[in-house]
Amino acid sequence: AFVGKGVTFDTGGVSIKPAAGMEDMKGDMAGAATVTGLMLALAKRKAKCNVVGAIGIVENAIDGNAQRPGDIVKSMSGQTIAVLNTDAEGRLVLADALALADEDNPDLIIDFATLTGAARVALGPDLPPFYTEEDALAGAIAAAGEAVNDPVWRLPLWKPYAAMIDSKVADINNAGVGGFAGSITAALFLRRFVRETTPWVHFDIYGWTPSAKPGRPEGGEPQAARLVAEFIRKKYLKP
Repeated sequence: AFVGKGVTFDTGGVSIKPAAGMEDMKGDMAGAATVTGLMLALAKRKAKCNVVGAIGIVENAIDGNAQRPGDIVKSMSGQTIAVLNTDAEGRLVLADALALADEDNPDLIIDFATLTGAARVALGPDLPPFYTEEDALAGAIAAAGEAVNDPVWRLPLWKPYAAMIDSKVADINNAGVGGFAGSITAALFLRRFVRETTPWVHFDIYGWTPSAKPGRPEGGEPQAARLVAEFIRKKYLKP
């Protein structure tokens, strides 16, 4: 199962983003675009594998009914989430999409999301981090990325950091307290919405090429899509 974050425009909501650069927030649907592109690639290949794609399409805007910091929402899985920051909306969308995909007990769930600025600070725009608890799976993903020039870098699901998203009033907070390890705490948040028995991979992508490079025009970039298509080909399809 593939799962993608599709925030068609992200103002940040009540926790509004700075004006500088907000015009680029139309790209916050890159995770959903990645899933759509992957499904198209497998269909055109006539790949004989059973793949489900789930994309959560929303807009994060401000009106009288907008979420406010301090709100508590109930997720599809039944877990309650305290909203500390309305600009951490993508993980709320993914929480329900992951729970939906997990209902079918798939062999593997892979999600894609333009989730955190912390990932860009750590690794820049060209090298998205990914997270999984499965060492062999991580190795296969890294190898697929090298094979098709779609590089990624594994970061740890460091469980002690889960305390940063503990909540006093809900099952979990939607943002970490303290400002540290933002990409890791976001991944730990998502992990809560996939059953422990389901292998899972999370890509915190940028989905954008800031300036043109050979084979990479400026603009939207299907980060990790080539990689996962190659991974599926090698693992599930006959030569």
